[in-house]
Parts: sequence; C-alpha cells; structure tokens
Amino acid sequence: QVQLVESGGGLVQPGGSLRLSCTASGIIFTVYAMGWYRQAPGKQRELVSVITNNGNTRYADSVKGRFAISRDNARNTVVLQMNSLKPEDTAVYYCNARHQLVSQTNYWGQGTQVTVSS
Repeated sequence: QVQLVESGGGLVQPGGSLRLSCTASGIIFTVYAMGWYRQAPGKQRELVSVITNNGNTRYADSVKGRFAISRDNARNTVVLQMNSLKPEDTAVYYCNARHQLVSQTNYWGQGTQVTVSS
C-alpha cells in the first residue's frame, strides 16, 4: 500500500518560514520524481516544485528564490523549505510521487494546510 505522509504545515506570519516534509512508503522511491503542489480556496491545484530522481529541480515562478526542494533517498523523504512566506502562499500543500518512466503512475498525500497571516 502506497502512502505519502506530509507534515510541517501551520500558521505563520508574513516573512516567516515553514518546512514541509513528506515521507513515502510502498514505492521504490528512487524511480519517482517527487513534487509539491498547492491548492488555494477557489483555485486549481498548481505545481509548486518538483525534484527528479537524479536531483534536477523545477519551481513555479511565484516561489523561485524563496522555496527550496530537496530529497533524501535513504529516508524516502522530500522536503520543501519555504522562506519569505507571503499571504498568497496560503493553501493546502500536497505531496506527489510520479513514476519517472510511467508518468500515469502517481500518488498523492492527504495535504497539509499552510496559512500565512498576521
């Protein structure tokens, strides 16, 4: 059974930082690209960042220079470090695992709420 378990969301003031973590089980972690998506109320889910199995990264323009994604293949974990948070970063953040060769094979975590507010 595949599980992606996210942690690290919460309430933070503008300009603050949060660190999201996602631990995967039930998959061969090293053949999956790992990503973070977010969905704000009334909006579509959007890609935030992705890291491939060989460490290549991609970011949405809105988070470049503020967010950093990393993975630890030994711990089956992907981390999203979020700095200089803005109110518009408020959303539910979802972890995603997408097979590098069979892109239709992908899994989602349950989501973690990030709220940026003073």
